[in-house]
Amino acid sequence: MHNPLVTIGIPTYNRAAKTLPATLQSAVAQTYPNVEILVSDNCSSDNTEQVVRSFGAKIKYIRQAENLGLNGNLNQCLTHATGDYILLLHDDDLIDPDFVEACMKAVGNSVSVGLIRTGIRFIRGDGAVTFERANQATASRSVADLMFSWFRNETGQYCCNTLYNTKALREIGGFQSRHNLFQDALAQVKVAALYGHAHVAGIKASFRRHQENAGTVSRAGVRNWCEDSLQLMDEICSSEPDRADELRRVGMRYFCAMNYLFVPQLPSPLQRLGSYFLVARLFKFAKSPIPYVYKTEVRPYLRTLKRRLVAQSPRSET
Repeated sequence: MHNPLVTIGIPTYNRAAKTLPATLQSAVAQTYPNVEILVSDNCSSDNTEQVVRSFGAKIKYIRQAENLGLNGNLNQCLTHATGDYILLLHDDDLIDPDFVEACMKAVGNSVSVGLIRTGIRFIRGDGAVTFERANQATASRSVADLMFSWFRNETGQYCCNTLYNTKALREIGGFQSRHNLFQDALAQVKVAALYGHAHVAGIKASFRRHQENAGTVSRAGVRNWCEDSLQLMDEICSSEPDRADELRRVGMRYFCAMNYLFVPQLPSPLQRLGSYFLVARLFKFAKSPIPYVYKTEVRPYLRTLKRRLVAQSPRSET
């Protein structure tokens, strides 16, 4: 049986002493026999090249002359890929040894499927597992089926658990969105609309959540996330016009709730309060901000006030 070539593209920047070696090891350990591994180094200032070359000639190393930003480096992986499918494996994530094999088995080694997704686990910086989610989505030509599975938390949308059809990804122009925050999800919608999607139920990839990729969100950042979410929402609806009303109703609630979760990162109470209502307005109050405001602002204030009152009471002084 013909085994299509699968590219594992690893965009990296200054992680040579941290997570890159483990990511590289997970790529070279694949049981599937026809894998191309390439690393796009975004002009690192550490010893990334030496770390990559220590794995031998099995890995193709490309160094950018200047830092292109994360999105530019993602697209460089796509530019240099020669595989029928491509996995964008960030330099802090991992895949199981049978990730590629399981994905190709799911499509019978066909090269005509738009994307293939597995289940996902979440790990800390030290590698400890914090959460796992099997993939309950089913193969389909419908973008709506894929999106409703996402909105119901039946499938996780991440780069590390998704194989893209390389030809399809190039047809849509690679990774790009208004603020390049939801560029991967937007690409998945467009690719799935062209060629459908297939799925592996098993958990075969690890997304690493740590301090460096947790990031900080400014008030402008909250707006940018909202605008990328709305762009994604429009693309989802345009891909399935017959189900657009239902998709928009469910999706607006999902994205409204998701963007509320960025707000607590803001430094001041006034910024947070204003941003909650900014999100609510942009998503047409699909979900009320009041429960979120109460949970993150009012309840902590009441607890603090209660502790102060108890500490100042005459009884506490005896």
